Amino acid sequence: MAAMKVFERRTLSNGLRVLTAPMPQAQSVSCFVMLAAGSRYESEETNGIAHFAEHMFFKGTEKRPTARDIAGEIDSIGGEFNAFTGKEYTGYYVRCAADTRDVALDVLVDMLRRSKFDPEEIEREKGVIVEEMNMYFDTPRDFIGGVYENLLYGDQPLGWDIIGRKETVHGATRQTFTDYVDQWYRAERMVVGIGGAIGEGLDERLEHLLGDIERGAPPGPAPVRAEGNGSRVKVHTKASDQAHLVLGVRSRPLVDPDRYALQLLATVLGGGMSSRLFTEVRERRGLAYYVFGTNHSYTDAGSLYAQSGVDINRIDDAVTTIVEQFRLLAAEPVPADELEKARNFTKGRFVLQLESPHGTIMFGLRREVLEGQAAEPTEVLAALDAVTAEDLQRVAQEILDGGIHLAVIGPFDDAARFEQLLA
Repeated sequence: MAAMKVFERRTLSNGLRVLTAPMPQAQSVSCFVMLAAGSRYESEETNGIAHFAEHMFFKGTEKRPTARDIAGEIDSIGGEFNAFTGKEYTGYYVRCAADTRDVALDVLVDMLRRSKFDPEEIEREKGVIVEEMNMYFDTPRDFIGGVYENLLYGDQPLGWDIIGRKETVHGATRQTFTDYVDQWYRAERMVVGIGGAIGEGLDERLEHLLGDIERGAPPGPAPVRAEGNGSRVKVHTKASDQAHLVLGVRSRPLVDPDRYALQLLATVLGGGMSSRLFTEVRERRGLAYYVFGTNHSYTDAGSLYAQSGVDINRIDDAVTTIVEQFRLLAAEPVPADELEKARNFTKGRFVLQLESPHGTIMFGLRREVLEGQAAEPTEVLAALDAVTAEDLQRVAQEILDGGIHLAVIGPFDDAARFEQLLA
């Protein structure tokens, strides 16, 4: 007997896609609008606008003139709403009790389609964004990711910070926002996702709210250039008591035959508290409080990397230890019992994510927006089951061939000392 499908997909009259994950046992509903447009879709002059626009959508529409009006309406149904901006997608959502779905959808669509972008509000919000930037740049655990991506991708949109630059934020005007939204917030770049207790009459409701959004978005951003600036190490000098580092290799794009092997490699390397990195770096050597490994992919690029916050006096030891763990993945096959543990860990975490309507629709939407189709969870679990120890070793060897990259934040100014450790 075939498993029940989790996702249902349909299209409005204007080509806008709707993805639903009906969970009749749920009491709540998660209503999302996700867009295939993020900071990667910006130019040098508009870097930071995708994220700044996310703030401005909450500031007032014709129908709900102030931020307080919008928030008050969501509060009055006990809902929670939020948004996030990535490099390749942006999402807005409201989670609420099932019987208030239509209020949630109405507020969400009103914000995205009829925001005022009031010039006075824009000026005020610039101060907020600059403080958010200051917080980001002052938090090495967050900022190290930006330093690493700049090392990998250099001066192109994937290498820039999502939050943008102070100049672009200060320079933003109402026109900047309306231009950006008119360009990218089009039917073919938008997917509505509804998970949980879907309720009656959803199609008619969405057709009414979104069926007249125009088509005609331009093609996406330029493909990523392989930045060959020769440098393997980037040091961001900052006085601190702890050094933060990201050490990794270029891996594969999102849609790749080896995507599940990469996921399991990342788990073996640094998923959970019994992983190789946690055992070696923290438990055996006491070099760090936190250390993890992950694989992060974009539509046309990716990286498998480890991140850690380490003792500044023992950073060489930490780098060498992590490099050794990367090399081991290529040098010898992962033992059968360790592979099974990693497989079960990865499947278990995936299933936990799907426990809620919110997590399920998030998973489906990211796939739909970035890859053009939402995979069924059963397909993902089957694909994880199919990965062998040979696959892991082959993929590790292939990606390590491209060399190791290291980004560091701490009281250092000499990249050469680190380059020797990677040799």
